[in-house]
Amino acid sequence: MIISMILVSALITFGLRALPFLIFKDGKKMPDKLMYLGKILPSAIMAVLIVYCLKGVITSFNYSELLAAIVVFITYKWKHNTMLSILLGTLCNMLLIHLF
Repeated sequence: MIISMILVSALITFGLRALPFLIFKDGKKMPDKLMYLGKILPSAIMAVLIVYCLKGVITSFNYSELLAAIVVFITYKWKHNTMLSILLGTLCNMLLIHLF
């Protein structure tokens, strides 16, 4: 039963990933609305995720998460290295949680 559920999920995921290539093959041009969504959605999704992750920071007075997010932002803007910024942000959050 579990194997069949995993296989069905894998087939649906693969199908959804392959669908744009099947629809827009042979040089078909994507509609302008889809091109616009492709440009704007990644930033919008990241903004929603940031708001969701930091929604309880102000009300719970847990500023370690906010400081860690600021460290991630500054490190990424400084070095443009995702792994370094995530590592330093996680380290900052863990230190602040355990020290205070």
